[in-house]
Amino acid sequence: MNHVSNIVKATDENSFFRRVVFTGAKSQLVVMSIPPGGNIGMEVHKHVEQSLFIRSGRGEASLDGDLMALEAGSVVVVEPGTEHDIRNTGDVDLKIFTVYAPPNHIDGIVHKTKAEADADEADEAFGQRVA
Repeated sequence: MNHVSNIVKATDENSFFRRVVFTGAKSQLVVMSIPPGGNIGMEVHKHVEQSLFIRSGRGEASLDGDLMALEAGSVVVVEPGTEHDIRNTGDVDLKIFTVYAPPNHIDGIVHKTKAEADADEADEAFGQRVA
């Protein structure tokens, strides 16, 4: 099951908090849009590596308490077991595309807002049982 798309266009056009673009056997491609002042939320993936690519906007990464500034072109690679968060520190949406290995969300899931994502117990349970 291969996938080809324009990830820059998909990221730029995405206005939802999280949208799964593709799920393969060993990885997952997701686009995100974080509003000014918003964040992904502090989390730890026990068995998942996550690479986040900042397409546009400004932000801040927290990795086990260490803070790093982010801008367009930044990449953050989060190893399993790392407590992490991404916060939008700018005045426009922070546009991100991210790769999880292995997949961390239910295939095809769309969360329009962070509150919707936080309330999705089935998707959270999916991510917790990834091993």
